[in-house]
Amino acid sequence: MMRKPLEFICVLLLAALVAVPFIQIIAREVLGSAIVGAEELTRFLLICTVFVAYPLVAASHENIVMSELLDNLPGRLRRAVRFLILTAGIATCGFLAFVAFQNSMGNMRGATPTLKIPFWIFMGATTFGFAGACLVHLVQWRKGDTGQGSVAL
Repeated sequence: MMRKPLEFICVLLLAALVAVPFIQIIAREVLGSAIVGAEELTRFLLICTVFVAYPLVAASHENIVMSELLDNLPGRLRRAVRFLILTAGIATCGFLAFVAFQNSMGNMRGATPTLKIPFWIFMGATTFGFAGACLVHLVQWRKGDTGQGSVAL
């Protein structure tokens, strides 16, 4: 349900991530002066792109696992290891979402030095990414063995 809007947002973030350094290069070469804060904005867009896209990665079963090892395990052991991987993913993503949320609540006044982008936006993207991935993992855990990807049960 949320996949298409999230994909659209990620494409926009990625387009902006490519556009800002491109515009900076053109400004330096053609206009002879750099745009103040372009590097900071690029870092911001990179962080947001990575974390906002993370739930899509989890939903596509593209997490890093040892699929070659899993594929060669006997059936019961394979299911047990996949269950362990998925449970660890839920615990890790849930914990990191909680920590990112706590960090953003504790640092509401902080901002980047040049553009004054509030830190809570960075941490908000991080919280969103890990909370979204945790929810995706919970759905995958509840569905059981779908036969898709290497992290399905």
